[in-house]
Amino acid sequence: MGLLANLMLVFVAGLITALATGLGALPFFVVKRVSDRWNVVLWGIASGIMISASVFGLILEGLAEGTALQIGVGIAAGVALVVVSHRFISDAEVDPKEYERADFDKLLLILGVLTIHSFPEGVAIGVSFAELGFENAGFQFLGFAIPILAVFMTIAISIHNVPEGVAISIPLRSLGVSEWRMVGWAVFSSLPQPLGAVLAFYFVRIARDLLPIGFGFAAGAMIYLVLSEFVPEALEVGQSLPGDGYRELAGGIAAGTLLMVPLAFV
Repeated sequence: MGLLANLMLVFVAGLITALATGLGALPFFVVKRVSDRWNVVLWGIASGIMISASVFGLILEGLAEGTALQIGVGIAAGVALVVVSHRFISDAEVDPKEYERADFDKLLLILGVLTIHSFPEGVAIGVSFAELGFENAGFQFLGFAIPILAVFMTIAISIHNVPEGVAISIPLRSLGVSEWRMVGWAVFSSLPQPLGAVLAFYFVRIARDLLPIGFGFAAGAMIYLVLSEFVPEALEVGQSLPGDGYRELAGGIAAGTLLMVPLAFV
């Protein structure tokens, strides 16, 4: 398969993860709201999935390709990206409630913030496809030799995006936004992921020596996202629960980890 076909496949994988965010709006077709308890559990599941995908997928694969030092450099760079991104976002925070009434300038700001938030997840997908087309890379599908790691990361990030879709839909529901519009805005929030996937894939294909750093970069960015965003978000929601939601969060993390660990050793 040529480079263009490979890029298209990687884009489709990133698009699948973006579309999965829309699943987070589906519960609102049958219920008026998602309880705080379930919201915390969902954030916990997302955290467990992302951490296990980073450790058992990206970091272990990186160590197989390079040295611990290279992985460490990549992790540090990934964390630095998220730290800088957070500083930008804190100065230009976009409330999902404003999505429906955004003018052009506000829409550009929303796109910028969403790109910064979603890009590391897209990078993880793109890096996981680095061995695409290589002999013994994984399994054959429509003429492509797809790495197992790529399947693992696509599934992991798709599942992780569902709670994000729920989080986006909650304020939109309070505004009376229709269910299908909530699905659309949830998907919209993750559209930077296909772009990040394609760019990361192209970069590691032309700079193979940097592949271990790329694995570390994606892992560092995702782990830091969990620690700086997912867990604080869950605990904030869980303040109304007995025990401040720690039990629900821990249970969700355990469930997410147990869900993904078997896939890591396929």
